[in-house]
Amino acid sequence: MHTRKRKFIVTFIVVIIVLLFLIPFGLAAMIYEDNFGDRYETYAPMARSIDEFVGLNMQKHTFTSNREQKLVGYKYYRNLENIKGVVVISHGLGGGGHNSYMDVADYFASNGYVVFAYDATGNDESEGSSVKGIPQGLIDLDYAIQYVKQTSDFDDLPIMLFGHSWGGYSDGSVLNLHPDVKAIVMVAGFNKSMDIIEEEGKKIAGDGISILLPYISLYEKIKLGRYASYNCINGFENTEAGVMIIHSADDEMISQEKGFDVFYDHYKNNHRFSFVKYEDRGHDYIYYSDRSREYKEEFNRKSDEYFNSLDEEFTSELKESYLNDNLDKKILFDLDEELMNSMVKFYDNNIN
Repeated sequence: MHTRKRKFIVTFIVVIIVLLFLIPFGLAAMIYEDNFGDRYETYAPMARSIDEFVGLNMQKHTFTSNREQKLVGYKYYRNLENIKGVVVISHGLGGGGHNSYMDVADYFASNGYVVFAYDATGNDESEGSSVKGIPQGLIDLDYAIQYVKQTSDFDDLPIMLFGHSWGGYSDGSVLNLHPDVKAIVMVAGFNKSMDIIEEEGKKIAGDGISILLPYISLYEKIKLGRYASYNCINGFENTEAGVMIIHSADDEMISQEKGFDVFYDHYKNNHRFSFVKYEDRGHDYIYYSDRSREYKEEFNRKSDEYFNSLDEEFTSELKESYLNDNLDKKILFDLDEELMNSMVKFYDNNIN
């Protein structure tokens, strides 16, 4: 009788472990890998070329990240005399690597800075079968900054950061590791990885996603280690760096509540912080001009009309050909001069 009771208790414990841990943890792992288990490449018709920026120079660099995967970066520069500092650009998630930010690199290079921009793990020219997870962006930025600090090409220059979306989160969080950074510009960023996972999860599963969040968080910590515990708020507390937060209220990727509001509530009265909020600039075009956004809307309307009028089957090759023949990148990617100038001034004011 005693043996039967003991067997029952053991079986009961095993069932509880399976139901309360193994199954939800396995489901959490599947969800995580489904979201972060892919590589990303810049869509060819949208890719930028150095030839578009007359007088801009680029020099290829390679360095390794946490698992010895090779990452590719580029030094962008114009006049190398009287350089004020180096701006490290960390890109967003989902569209490929740093290529989409070449216009931003050109602007900073045209205003007295050297720029170092790189492709994170699993993007464009860098190695990696996937992007691994949100904290991988922070990991790669950590290694990129280490590389900049150790490389004579950058000559102990003051370090500034520019990050968009995933890159914005990476910028703020990396201050936990590099408090000597002078200033960061965070565009459409967020505080910590689980905030975005929760927000995206609610769109699919509603409030039920909260049941899985502890398991997803555990899986992320197991996979990506100590980096999964870092966040921007803690990074801001660890440094005297200047911080510029830029966001749009209608951002469809990173909500104002999970981005701008988190930081504004903490630091609205802190002199180190500068806040810029727009109402209707979305996520990807927040630092582009009104002309750019208007052109994008009109181009999308005309292209939809064209494709709908065709008798032949719509294919990716057909779309790519149309974009190559009709898209004016100079207008589509027309930077907001006033906003970009305010970024440069912000960097300038935080050098010393």
